[in-house]
Amino acid sequence: MKRAVLAAGPALLVRLALVAGLAPLAARAADINLATLSCDKYENEIIGSSAPSAGPQPDAIDTVMWLFGFSVASAGEHMMYGDALTSFGFALDAECKNNPSVSLLQAVTTIRPKRDQPMDLTTLNCLEWARRHQQSAQSDPESAHTIMMWLYGFSVGRSGGHILSAGGVAGFAAALQRRCEQHPADSLYQALGALKSSH
Repeated sequence: MKRAVLAAGPALLVRLALVAGLAPLAARAADINLATLSCDKYENEIIGSSAPSAGPQPDAIDTVMWLFGFSVASAGEHMMYGDALTSFGFALDAECKNNPSVSLLQAVTTIRPKRDQPMDLTTLNCLEWARRHQQSAQSDPESAHTIMMWLYGFSVGRSGGHILSAGGVAGFAAALQRRCEQHPADSLYQALGALKSSH
């Protein structure tokens, strides 16, 4: 079996490693519906809770990264801002503390990230991005996963969805990889728009 996988080539190995690395996350958390989750519940049960819960909870950094990508796409933008995650997280925290009864969807679409170090997704070649992401997944899987969560949130936001499905990131990552391989001349923005989100 090992020989057959090795003979299949490095692209397959990277895809298998990526999916295997993301698969345990699928069992860790339930879906989060941004339209029905209040800021208060988000702050106390999703992000700030250290008490044991009735079920698995999503990783706080992954959640905020997904929400950040979702927010950018919901605003109709096509940029990834390199140093804006912290400011976005603080702004969302402040918005939710000031307005605990509003939905998380309303809070996320109200705030805007800093515009530092923009990377235009319309000029980033999809296949080149996929190659770099594969390298990153091998050298720094945690960072690669964090970037994938942003892209996943962006894709859901761009499609008009509003549900964070932590279990969906592995399927999303595999679909994005396939799309980039099948349409190597597309921009990453085009590839993200071509993916159909069920949420």
